Amino acid sequence: MPSLPRLLTAVLAVVLLTMPAAAHASASLETGIADDAAVLYEPSDAKAAATVAQWAAAGIDDVRIFAQWQAIAPANSEVRAPAGFNSADPNSAGYDWSRVDRAVNLVSAAGMHPMLVVTGPGPVWASQVPGRHNVRYKPRPDLFGQFARAAALRYAGAVDRWIIWNEPNLPLWLQPQNTCKGKSCTPYAPHLYSRLVRAAYPAIKTVDPTSTVLFGALAPNGENSTKQNARTRPLAFIRSMGCVKVTLKRDRSGPCKGFKPLTADGLAYHPHATKLAPNEQQAVLDNASIGDLPRLERTLDATQRAGGLKKAGAGKFSLYFTEWGYQTQPPDRTRGVSLAKQSRYLQQGAYIAYRDPRVRLLTQYEWRDERVRRSTGGDPYAGWQSGLRFVNDKAKPALKSFANPFVIDQRPGSRTARLWGQVRPGVTHRVTVQRRKAGARRWTTVKTLSTNGSGYWTLRQTVKATADYRFRWQPADQYGAPTGAVKTSDVLRVRVKRTR
Repeated sequence: MPSLPRLLTAVLAVVLLTMPAAAHASASLETGIADDAAVLYEPSDAKAAATVAQWAAAGIDDVRIFAQWQAIAPANSEVRAPAGFNSADPNSAGYDWSRVDRAVNLVSAAGMHPMLVVTGPGPVWASQVPGRHNVRYKPRPDLFGQFARAAALRYAGAVDRWIIWNEPNLPLWLQPQNTCKGKSCTPYAPHLYSRLVRAAYPAIKTVDPTSTVLFGALAPNGENSTKQNARTRPLAFIRSMGCVKVTLKRDRSGPCKGFKPLTADGLAYHPHATKLAPNEQQAVLDNASIGDLPRLERTLDATQRAGGLKKAGAGKFSLYFTEWGYQTQPPDRTRGVSLAKQSRYLQQGAYIAYRDPRVRLLTQYEWRDERVRRSTGGDPYAGWQSGLRFVNDKAKPALKSFANPFVIDQRPGSRTARLWGQVRPGVTHRVTVQRRKAGARRWTTVKTLSTNGSGYWTLRQTVKATADYRFRWQPADQYGAPTGAVKTSDVLRVRVKRTR
């Protein structure tokens, strides 16, 4: 695998995070992967199995898999369901679970946990207005609840974490986003989505009461609500689905008359930052990327306090990042960051997630780039190119650091730094932290320490002079026996300004 460019060490190495320190870090933060092309739509069973084996070797804990209604249900382009078809019965003639079956079986056999997204678009006959032949338009919550029940019955015992719908704040997944009269628009999708959750949550919980069922899976960006299918900003979506006003007071008008709190076990979210560094904040307050976690959590908590959301069990909602990644240039020249930045940003994002005790999962999207294509809207770089591998399977620099992130957190002007890293796959590892003075060749050992059971380690270090840091470890099996040659992390530089 190629080594990281010297530019990364010289320019991007030191992390200057300005977010407040969490009281207790998420020391058991799970690592996920999401790439349906690799497990659902890969024609070769052998190649799909080989990719899943690579995920396991990279220390992946969870694999997100789509159970897409339209792809599984029969007669998906017809205005009526087949005669005798029972949506709530996974064995009803016409259902095709074969792709999801393969994915769940491969992931489980490799020792990872599959988590399913039960999502639309659904079949035409499941729309409230099937005559429009728009699979995204006003899906029927009752039929979606039946589909969710069928999925839960089929995968009971194999899947214990579920996500209800994907990115309902985008018209690509749910329409209409707004109801408009002239230039005046009011939210529609958040209220429709709340009905979908009310139907699917109990349908899954009845089958498996101990499962974790998440709502949200929101995209991080939206726009002004000036047209029917303008993307809804995620924090506005959360308030609207909980019938809470911008003032954080309950809304009891219109679709919110008689509203009762929406129940779920946690919030799924997609904190993509596009070209922003992970610690940078979005300018628009109702958008939220990974650098805006305090704002996201405040909105979620305020909506819960106002009675719009109800967590099953006590306390605040935990966060599950079920998509996260950076597109790269090459190949995406419009929304991609450099290969070096992708590697560094992914490591910084992992550290931010680790520091927040409410974040339970960080899911890399994707493993392998999608092909570059021109969209119907004229975008010459459509699709997603956020993989750790190019479309030809060649590794990007980020693949080397993905399983073993390393970050140095040093606030401006401080002589104390926090060194943080992880060695995956999990279990306890011995790591040796090393330092090299500026301009020197020789590395000296700072400290040898053990990771926790999830592979994480931290070290407080007094910094007296500009120096490079790295950590080394020897891969080991589940019993602690060495399994390969000693490995080395990225090299990061801490700079100390001289004072007169």
